[in-house]
Amino acid sequence: MDSRSISAASRPGPGRADPGRAQALMIAFDGSPNAERAVVYAGQFLRAPIAHVVTAWQPGALSPTRMSTLSAGIQPFVDTAPLEIEVDDSLREEAAEINARGVAMARDAGLEATGTLVEVESTVWGALVAAADALDVDLLVTGTRGDTGLKALLHSSVAERVLRHCHRPVFIVPASCDQQPSVTP
Repeated sequence: MDSRSISAASRPGPGRADPGRAQALMIAFDGSPNAERAVVYAGQFLRAPIAHVVTAWQPGALSPTRMSTLSAGIQPFVDTAPLEIEVDDSLREEAAEINARGVAMARDAGLEATGTLVEVESTVWGALVAAADALDVDLLVTGTRGDTGLKALLHSSVAERVLRHCHRPVFIVPASCDQQPSVTP
């Protein structure tokens, strides 16, 4: 596995830290068909020498269910730390496998890709924006779910939040792109 991990604390901040370096793009990859489509489009239309495939993962201790029980003052009767570590290890391993699949897809699409895992400390979109800053990329690529109506109101769009909060250009591949572009490496 050639993926690495980064956190929000490792970011250099908005803007290019080294203007003389090669251009780099970041592809947000969660393993969904929409993320796969974004990889294919990035490979077809973008030619940065460096492509970071980034998968955000959330530790089990930070899951919404766990956090809601803790905020309600409900504490476990037994020490659950060993189990939580095991769950976190499994979740991280699953994220690494998803990331490796994204890296392979990006390489198949003609990109010089590396893999990176980013731990979600609050929101997925926040982790992705922090990763873009830490990696000092020139462009962030993401797909969308394509939710509309009530479903769109109930579920905030990660792509929309990334677009609103990212300090660099964002290339969004909408879910409504039914046709995959032909891959020409």
